[in-house]
Amino acid sequence: MQKLLVEARARGLIPDTLLLLEHPPVITLGRGAKARNILWSPDLLASRGFEVFETDRGGDVTYHGPGQIVGYPILDLKPDRKDVRKYVASLEEIMMRVAAEYGIGAARVPGRTGVWTPSGKLGAIGVHISRWITSHGFAFNVRTDLADFAAIVPCGIQDASVASLQSLLGDVPPLHEVEDVFALKAGEVWESEVFEVPSELRTVSVAMEREDGRILLLKRTPAGGGFWQILTGTTEAGESPLQTAAREVHEETGFSPLLANLRELRYVHSFAMRGRIPPLFAQETAFAVRVEGEPTLSDEHVEHRWCTLDEALQLLPFAGLKRAVRLAAAGS
Repeated sequence: MQKLLVEARARGLIPDTLLLLEHPPVITLGRGAKARNILWSPDLLASRGFEVFETDRGGDVTYHGPGQIVGYPILDLKPDRKDVRKYVASLEEIMMRVAAEYGIGAARVPGRTGVWTPSGKLGAIGVHISRWITSHGFAFNVRTDLADFAAIVPCGIQDASVASLQSLLGDVPPLHEVEDVFALKAGEVWESEVFEVPSELRTVSVAMEREDGRILLLKRTPAGGGFWQILTGTTEAGESPLQTAAREVHEETGFSPLLANLRELRYVHSFAMRGRIPPLFAQETAFAVRVEGEPTLSDEHVEHRWCTLDEALQLLPFAGLKRAVRLAAAGS
């Protein structure tokens, strides 16, 4: 998503853009990362649902997870903002202003990036700049489970503790409200008009399970990509996500579940359609449902397979579908 936006910004097809999001548990490795700064074994990470990814940002090892706001600014610093230190300082300024909005005096620490409180680091920074177009950015702890930071040496700093709005205040607003504050403060610092770009597409995914816990995977036609997936479909005008899920299950597999039997997984994610610049964004709502019998496939799919969770995770190509399958299996 970032790479597509960076290319679109470089071509002048989009304005400066700020992605605000929440990751599932993930450890990211910057260009200067040291393996010794991951403290948990691969088996322990996997058992806790953590994934590990290498990135092209600066910095060392960072943890992202639920309850943390991650910001990826896609800015063109040309012609008059071509100063890396000032750009990093602007990210710190945004986080300090957000903290101040909640009565917290966060500050810079000489020789260290990010924003700090007496109780620990509240916000981390790791950026990438190419052709003076920025990507990656910052992570700000709102209601993050701070125990998860035990998996790493945060940013490679041995004596650094971490803090969150929740640990400092005891109670905090929902993440989406704090995101709104971030958008406003970013507009102030970067002297930009702020507006939200809605998703162009709304879609659903449905993990269909049998009584024995196996999950139905469908293989798309070669023209449709030829990959394995759980059921997906696009919301039509006037439909709710729940109605879309029920309709798509019937049209694509022949099953006819009751609306009451469709279980929303409380997982909504956004993604960019591949190969399009500027990218087309979709927002997908995940469901699960238990079915009996064998599917009757539509012409969108050429094959089906009932898989264990591990088999499904091996075959599914996209992180959002994998996440939906994990949530479905955990709640079944």
